Amino acid sequence: MEQRENETARLPLTGIRVLELSLAVMGPTAGMVLADMGAEVIRIEPTPQGDETRQIKGFGTGFFPAFNRNKRSIILNLKSPEGKEIMDRLIKTADVLVENYAPGTIDRLGFDYKRVSGINPRLIFCSLKGFMPGPYEKRPALDEVCQMMGGLAYMTGPAGRPLRAGASVLDIMGGSYGVIGVLTALYERERTGRGQHVLATLFESVVMLMAQNMAVAAITGQASPPMPERGRSWSVYDLFETSDKDKVFVGLTSDAHWQRFCKSFGYADLLADSRLATNNSRVDERGWFMPELNRRLAKLTKAEIMKNAEDACIPFAPIARPEDLFDDPHLNASGGLLETTLPDGRKTKLPRIPVRLGNYDFGLRNDPPAPGEGGEELLLALGLDRDRIAALKSEGVIGPL
Repeated sequence: MEQRENETARLPLTGIRVLELSLAVMGPTAGMVLADMGAEVIRIEPTPQGDETRQIKGFGTGFFPAFNRNKRSIILNLKSPEGKEIMDRLIKTADVLVENYAPGTIDRLGFDYKRVSGINPRLIFCSLKGFMPGPYEKRPALDEVCQMMGGLAYMTGPAGRPLRAGASVLDIMGGSYGVIGVLTALYERERTGRGQHVLATLFESVVMLMAQNMAVAAITGQASPPMPERGRSWSVYDLFETSDKDKVFVGLTSDAHWQRFCKSFGYADLLADSRLATNNSRVDERGWFMPELNRRLAKLTKAEIMKNAEDACIPFAPIARPEDLFDDPHLNASGGLLETTLPDGRKTKLPRIPVRLGNYDFGLRNDPPAPGEGGEELLLALGLDRDRIAALKSEGVIGPL
C-alpha cells in the first residue's frame, strides 16, 4: 500500500475514491481512465468469483486485462443485507460511483442515485447506459446494437452490407464521455459542495460520431453514402498496391501535398500537367489519373512508398494489424505502451491512455487485480476485524481476498 500511495502522490486525482460497479468495457474504461489519473478505483465484483468478464472467451478475452489496471477489487454479494451494509460504508467514503449495469439493475439492488446521494450528498454518481431518457431508455444495449441503429455500421460497410467497426468504439467513447462528466461534476462540487448524477450513453455517442454526416445531409439535401462509396473531396485519398504485394494508404489534402508528392516520387510530368493543377481538377480527372497513379506506385515496394511519402511530409499509412502495434517504433519510443501482466502471468504491452498532462505519468502502478485483490485491506479500513471478515467469507457475503 505504501508503494501505491507514493506513486499516486504525483497524480492529479490522488485522494479521489471511485467505486466501480461494472462489466465488459464501458464502465471499466471509465474506471481505468480515472485510475490512471491517480484515483483510487475499487471494483465491486459479484460473488462468488467476481466479474464474469474475467472468464469470457473469443473477442472478449482481452476485455479484463485491457481495461482494469491500477484498480483494487472486492467481491461482494450486494443482494445480502451484510453486503449492502458494507457497500453503504464504502459509499460514505467515496467521491465517485460508476455503474454500467443493465437498465433497472442498480435500482433493484438498492443503490439508485436517490438513495446513494442520501448516504453521501457529495458523491458523483455516473451511470453509463445505452440511451438517454426517452422512448429507448429501458432497452438493453450493446456497442454493436448502437452502431447498427446509429448509422455507424451503415457508413462503415459498402451499400447493403452494414458492418460494425473493428473495436468497441462506443463502449470506449461512452466511458470516456462519462469521465468528462465526472471531472466536470468534481470541479463543480468545489463550488457547491454537492455531488450530482452524470449520465453518458452508447447511442448518443454514436450520434455524435455521425454529426458530420448529418451536417452533410442537411446541407446537400442528399443521403450520405457509405464510406466505401463516398464522393471524393480529395483527389488522392486511397489505398495503393505495392510491388511486394502489400498496401499503403496515401492521402493528399492540399495542392502543396500534391506538389511535394510529385517531387519526392519523381513525377515531374504529372506536376507539369495542367489538367492536374488543382485538387478539384484532379478529382475531375480521376477516371484516367488514378489508374495511372496506381500503375506507377505498383512498381515500388511498401518501404519505398513510405520513405518517399515521409520525405515529402505527406499523410501516409501502412495497413497495420492489431498485433503489429506491439512492435510499433513510435509507440515504443514514446511510451505509448505499458507492460502489463496477463491473468496467466505472461507479460504483454497494452495502450497507455492517449492523454498527456504536464509531467504526470499516467502509467501502470498495479496490474489488473486478481479477484478480491485489495479487498481485505478495504474491509479492515472500514472497521471490520479479521474474525468478522472470515465469517462473512464463509457465509458467501464476500468472495476470495
